[in-house]
Amino acid sequence: MVAEIELMLRLLLATGLGGIIGLERESVHEPAGLRTHTLISLAACLITITSIEYFTLPGTDTSRIAAGIVLGVGFIGAGAIMNRREDVKGITTAASIWIVAALGLSVGAGNYLLSIVTGVIVFFVLRIGKYEKKVFKK
Repeated sequence: MVAEIELMLRLLLATGLGGIIGLERESVHEPAGLRTHTLISLAACLITITSIEYFTLPGTDTSRIAAGIVLGVGFIGAGAIMNRREDVKGITTAASIWIVAALGLSVGAGNYLLSIVTGVIVFFVLRIGKYEKKVFKK
């Protein structure tokens, strides 16, 4: 019973971290916002939990699941990048999609503090990054 509660708390933490980053993306009117980031983080967490908890048979390698998550999310991120003539948009959103998958994976593996600290850093990088054009233009 206690183990199941901890697993559910992992899912909730992954949802919260993905949601916070998604809200930030939504606040700057990016197409991949709250729902996308939340679902990616939650899915990565669930897949990680499932692979660790239920597919740890002798001779199996659960780290291959992590590699699959990173690869799969790379395709989603690539879809977020748009090339319009001489302008490329969506690279930061693609990176944020990738990092929320990593956060979900990390939470699913039980690395709570590392995940929370990383989530806070990502949030502040995204918030502060809005001002880079103003700073470097001068």
